[in-house]
Amino acid sequence: MRLKNHLFWIAAFVAFFLDQLTKYWVVQTFSLGQTLPIIPDVFHFTYVTNTGAAFSLFSGKVEWLRWLSLGVSLVLIALGWFGQELNHWDQLGYGLILGGAMGNGIDRFVLGYVVDFLDFRLINFAVFNLADSFISIGIVCLLIASFQKTPSSSDRSS
Repeated sequence: MRLKNHLFWIAAFVAFFLDQLTKYWVVQTFSLGQTLPIIPDVFHFTYVTNTGAAFSLFSGKVEWLRWLSLGVSLVLIALGWFGQELNHWDQLGYGLILGGAMGNGIDRFVLGYVVDFLDFRLINFAVFNLADSFISIGIVCLLIASFQKTPSSSDRSS
């Protein structure tokens, strides 16, 4: 059997691996709440935990969020495995979303919270992680894919 949607699987694996690797590094290197200024007052590494969703929304609602992460992951795996051959932007987008959902989902199931550490202080943004970034980039990729798709009616000759 030939594996299709290669870029999807590669993007998912790389996103998941980088997310888990960076979270492991943060947990091994920092104490909870510790911050390291990379560019003072602009960008820091700050180790925090998040029991909610992005931007600490639904804080403390880890139970349903872990199942949401699992559900999204299973649907995307089924799409990549059983679905049609996707274009490159769709493969990249869905793969990055899968890698991010799996990364945060593993945290929620194993730890009961998500490890966050990317702290952009210049714009007073919520602390986040690579999984969150990959999910956001994946959504942008899907938007790009949707703009590149042409309506089928334009393919017809008059």
